[in-house]
Amino acid sequence: MCMVIFAPIFAICAFATCGGYSGHLRVRVDCADRKSNLSINIDFGYPFRLQQVHFKASLCEAKREEIIFLDGDFSSAAQFFVTVGVSAFLYSLLATIVYVFYQNKYLKNNRGPLVDFIVTIIFSFMWLASSCCWAKSLSDIKTATNPTQVLLLISACKAQENKCTAVQEPLWSRLNTSAVFGFVNVTLWIGNIWFVFKETGWYKTGQRYPTRSVSGKRSSEMRQRLYSESSFDQPEESSLGNFGQQVHRQASLNQSHADFMASQGPTKFVNEM
Repeated sequence: MCMVIFAPIFAICAFATCGGYSGHLRVRVDCADRKSNLSINIDFGYPFRLQQVHFKASLCEAKREEIIFLDGDFSSAAQFFVTVGVSAFLYSLLATIVYVFYQNKYLKNNRGPLVDFIVTIIFSFMWLASSCCWAKSLSDIKTATNPTQVLLLISACKAQENKCTAVQEPLWSRLNTSAVFGFVNVTLWIGNIWFVFKETGWYKTGQRYPTRSVSGKRSSEMRQRLYSESSFDQPEESSLGNFGQQVHRQASLNQSHADFMASQGPTKFVNEM
């Protein structure tokens, strides 16, 4: 449920802040003859193929200009990060629809939870890999577009008589936010592995035969011992009861015989006389 609510939102924040970025920097070249003062604007953005970004700079000699390209190609890491974000967003929407409208089919034969569990593990790994790659590439992009680093590429700035200054630096808050959202998605998807695992048959199979604790084993042993002792004492009690019944029966027979003899005794004596 946590993934259904927050995963699409954080995925959108991750790929939107990265894929929609556009940066701008400005440097100024003041030549020694004061005749060539040039303000240079450089724009770059996603997918950060900086080797294709070029600008013109004055050579401070007879008003000639040169074309300079930036260094670095960071498109692979940026596109990988955006692709993972878009894919995670689409899967989250699909999972939301299945959870809400097709719950019975999702739980049928335990296929839905197993597929969801495997896909969650894959996206967790992909978010981790893409976020780490993008964080490293972002650091390299900041270095490559640093105005001080760009001034080193201009030939006129290598002469001490010319003056080169950085006027405006790029704003990195948006790209920094994208990297943060990337690692937030890593935490979210890794944490969701446990909740998805609880829906699988593997978790239910493990709970079907729970392990007994030490106290449970002791109580079961005590019950078995009491049952065996009661079973052992029962024959003795029954034998004593049978013996008592036999004694009582024999005493009753003896009493009846004595009463009969007492009643027949005087009559027999008269007949003998």
